[in-house]
Amino acid sequence: MATIDKCRSCNERVLDTVLDLGLTPLANALLDEGELTRDEPTHPLKLVRCPACTLLQLTENIPGDELFRQYNYRSSFSDTFLRHCETLARRIVDERGLNADSLVVDIASNDGYLLQFYKAAGVGILGVEPATNIATVAIEKGIETRNNFFTLAEAEAIVRERGNADVVHAHNVMPHVEDQRDFAAGITTLLKEDGVAIIEFAYALDTIDRTEFDQVYHEHKCYFSLTSFQRLCAQFNLAVTRVERLAIHGGSLRVFLRHAARAVLDETVEQMLKQEDAWGVSTPVPYALFAERIEERKRNLLKLMRNLRAQGKRIAVYGASAKGSTLMNALGIGKDLIDYVVDRSTVKQGLFTPGTHLKIFPVEKLLADQPEYTLLLTWNFAEEILQQQSEYRLRGGKFILPVPEVSIV
Repeated sequence: MATIDKCRSCNERVLDTVLDLGLTPLANALLDEGELTRDEPTHPLKLVRCPACTLLQLTENIPGDELFRQYNYRSSFSDTFLRHCETLARRIVDERGLNADSLVVDIASNDGYLLQFYKAAGVGILGVEPATNIATVAIEKGIETRNNFFTLAEAEAIVRERGNADVVHAHNVMPHVEDQRDFAAGITTLLKEDGVAIIEFAYALDTIDRTEFDQVYHEHKCYFSLTSFQRLCAQFNLAVTRVERLAIHGGSLRVFLRHAARAVLDETVEQMLKQEDAWGVSTPVPYALFAERIEERKRNLLKLMRNLRAQGKRIAVYGASAKGSTLMNALGIGKDLIDYVVDRSTVKQGLFTPGTHLKIFPVEKLLADQPEYTLLLTWNFAEEILQQQSEYRLRGGKFILPVPEVSIV
């Protein structure tokens, strides 16, 4: 582990503190029963802002091999996310006229959640996935996958073996990247002269405006606005040609990149840059207000849960998610307030949450046990989960939502 001494994008040396959540365990470092009595590593969780390029970033670098070589997150477990990806793949096949001679590369391709739709359309595909256990799942599903981290060197190897890509996808991966400059250079190298890169990431301004502080965890090394993202890409002859707002994951951006020499910008880029400037992306004010609202959110949620416990109510948690780990550890929510956790992912069931050591059960336990309240930590999929848990709710069960405001539904 190392602490950064300059901005990951522009190399600025002076970085301003936005948020310090103290020492926390790695958010996805789930434990088996034999590990519960061992010392659990914790690391500083501190968010800073670059005053030069505006990039929000963590101060600590946890090695990628420690975070991602064995990974517990499977993208295909969310029906909402699968529909999101299928719609996008169909759109890009039509817009770009893709066929068997085309090449679509997905960076951090997970279990093939996106590439499966391109494959079904008869398009040439290649995944790049660092997690060995997840890459194995994708390969078993027939998704050609390279079990590597994406770097400039990896991009050069792909070009030698397969040629340049017509389309490069990178969904919810750039925030995880330690060396942003190397990653951007890799996209430039991999992309065909007339190709397009489609990047999605949680939108920093939505994270701040909705007080989504649980988006901050060690895997998420960077938090992009369009301003900071554009300034990174411009250093590597990549131009943002279009940007789209998405509701998924609590508010995201979908950014389209082209080689700068071939780029034609549409009005969405200039409009959003102007909106961000008016919001104050280059000033310290909205970030200071973010930190103040977090303290208020903590007080409100803890007060509610303690009052419920005082009334003898049982509270479970839905979602052994990374954001849930940040929230529970930052607030000190543990066995005194929570009985257990449920999660749809079979990979996580039977394990224990980091720091709080709560056992993870299948979601069916909610109906079997019928706790009065369930804290929904995977709030980014609230609509899907509330629908799936309609019977639990019909029987009187209630969900506590921590974002965007503490509420009971």
